[in-house]
Amino acid sequence: MAHQMEKIGATSEEDDMEMDMGVKEEEDDDNDERSQGILAAGLGGRFFNQETASSEQIQIQGVGGRRSRPKEEKERTKLRERHRRAITARILAGLRRHGNYNLRVRADINDVIAALAREAGWVVLPDGTTFPSRSSPSPSQVGRPAEASPLLVAVSHQTMPPMRVVSPTGGEIRSGDYRQCRLKGVYMPPSSYDGRFHQGVAMGGERCNENSPLVTSCMETTNEKPVIDLPQRTPEPDFAGTSYVPVNVMLPLGVIDMKCELVDPEGLIKQLRILKSINIDGVMVDCWWGIVEARAPLEYNWHGYMRLFQIVKELKLKLQVVMSFHECGGNICDDVCIPLPHWVAEIGRSNPDIFFTDREGRRNPECLSWGIDKERVLRGRTALEVYFDYMRSFRVEFDEFFEDGIISAVEVGLGPCGELRYPSYPVKHGWRYPGIGEFQCYDQYLLKSLRKAAEARGHSFWARGPENAGCYNSRPQETGFFCDGGDYDGYYGRFFLNWYSQLLVDHAERVLSFAKLAFGGTCISVKINCVHWWYKTSSHAAELTAGFYNPCNRDGYASIASMLKKHLATLNFSCTEFCTLNQHSGFPEASAGSDGLIWQVLNAAWDVSLPMTSENAFPCYDRDSYNKILENVKPLNDPDRRHMSSFTYLRLHPPSWRDATSQNLSGFSRECTAKRFLISSRS
Repeated sequence: MAHQMEKIGATSEEDDMEMDMGVKEEEDDDNDERSQGILAAGLGGRFFNQETASSEQIQIQGVGGRRSRPKEEKERTKLRERHRRAITARILAGLRRHGNYNLRVRADINDVIAALAREAGWVVLPDGTTFPSRSSPSPSQVGRPAEASPLLVAVSHQTMPPMRVVSPTGGEIRSGDYRQCRLKGVYMPPSSYDGRFHQGVAMGGERCNENSPLVTSCMETTNEKPVIDLPQRTPEPDFAGTSYVPVNVMLPLGVIDMKCELVDPEGLIKQLRILKSINIDGVMVDCWWGIVEARAPLEYNWHGYMRLFQIVKELKLKLQVVMSFHECGGNICDDVCIPLPHWVAEIGRSNPDIFFTDREGRRNPECLSWGIDKERVLRGRTALEVYFDYMRSFRVEFDEFFEDGIISAVEVGLGPCGELRYPSYPVKHGWRYPGIGEFQCYDQYLLKSLRKAAEARGHSFWARGPENAGCYNSRPQETGFFCDGGDYDGYYGRFFLNWYSQLLVDHAERVLSFAKLAFGGTCISVKINCVHWWYKTSSHAAELTAGFYNPCNRDGYASIASMLKKHLATLNFSCTEFCTLNQHSGFPEASAGSDGLIWQVLNAAWDVSLPMTSENAFPCYDRDSYNKILENVKPLNDPDRRHMSSFTYLRLHPPSWRDATSQNLSGFSRECTAKRFLISSRS
């Protein structure tokens, strides 16, 4: 017995050193067993089987005296407590490592329950009050101790009317006794936002008002009295009194053709007038490098863009432009093809290392490799000089639009799709969601940089890419580099990933330095994509190959936010319409976590007071996507009332689709703009 106690005690002591739960040994068996039951209910949903009471007699010395127990019983209590601590420590370690839960070192069961509630989309206040994220607690419930109710319900600001439901025995239960009934769900009434009037629902032979904030739902029929299962609805968030957020719409990819002429100006004017009528603030348009400087170096043709900008100015809309130094076509939702300038393609045929290259030697002509930022391989110019000359030409050509405030912001393209990332998941090379992608560092210029970094570290044999990182469509656990405990967290892995991600930050910093020279005094933004798949794994493999060094034990976005803050840039984060639950239902094996990633990036930006904008990744017309966008643009429960500075809807369809586009976009704008964002007074 003593040997067994020493063995278990030693194991638990090691776990206690890693994570001290701060729980005192219980004074009696009853309290010890009760704490075990609460712990099991919080973590696994079941109580531990309580042990039989000790047969030994507990003696009480005097009235009000302290109880004394035999020594063996105290030892058994200590043993059970140590065993419980060991189990809890392993559970918390597993949640941190495999579930990506950010639990503090001295976490307790309350932290675990709160983390699980937030993962399910609920809001947990410091005092323990818990409610759905789209609802809000009543003033009487904030700060009130939690009652022993079998169900947490959303709180309505209306007074709950008396309610009559049918019990399983056919009797009648009034509103004061509803906690004693075993509930299977909560019915939230549809708001007037639906534009429909609902009649009351018969429950237990009587009419029941659907506007009641709580209606029980059971799928049972007792004594021939049906109890109807009602769908759960979440009340619409109320943005009254919140700050104003401008809404812009992205113009079609092919609004300007390859001859730099405006396509169908009459149809475009009609669409822009619709946008103006529904209170859209402005439009965003790509200024394609492959169109403007297509013929020869330093020969710029802005004719079509000048005509477009004049139309926007006449309609009194704002304008945001994107310096698009990438090709269009080959990616999801690309409906036109706009390659890089012809003279750049000619250089690429003789020197393919100007493009990103994967381990198999496949070139990606979507954008230029960051390895030539300072290499004079583009007809005597470096890539940075090419970018700067293009931006300076734009600033000079459209000076009047800058002076009049028509051009409100300039987004600088820094990689594929105009995003700050490596082209690690190209569809043209066979990638399919949710593949982890591949590292893109095998052109001669980036390999040269890697070799210098390895020699500076004193390990020249590290001048290579990972050999066990899989291929485009691999899963993390199928590779030796990204699996749990894989090489990504070893000495070489940390060196390589530091170098790989630092190249991304350095490239952005260099280009932004030139952008500030060209567009001084104008808001400059940088777009980052939400690489959300495999976010709930330890390695975050898809983010690593894209250049974001963000495994579960490291914040890969803090350095990017600090760099953008240094250059007074704005962070444009896409995919704000994504919902983790929807992604899990479609691809449960992807371990996606867009909600957690969006929240992480928001905090990284707001920690350094960095302005943020957002846009959706795919066209969306459903209410769930709208509400998700609103939750991310204007977090209702943020105590500092922070919000994004603007939102861009992606995108306006070509004029040939005008009828369907007008109807869908009008619905979106009335939902999000007129009804939500513009609900507060404008200055």
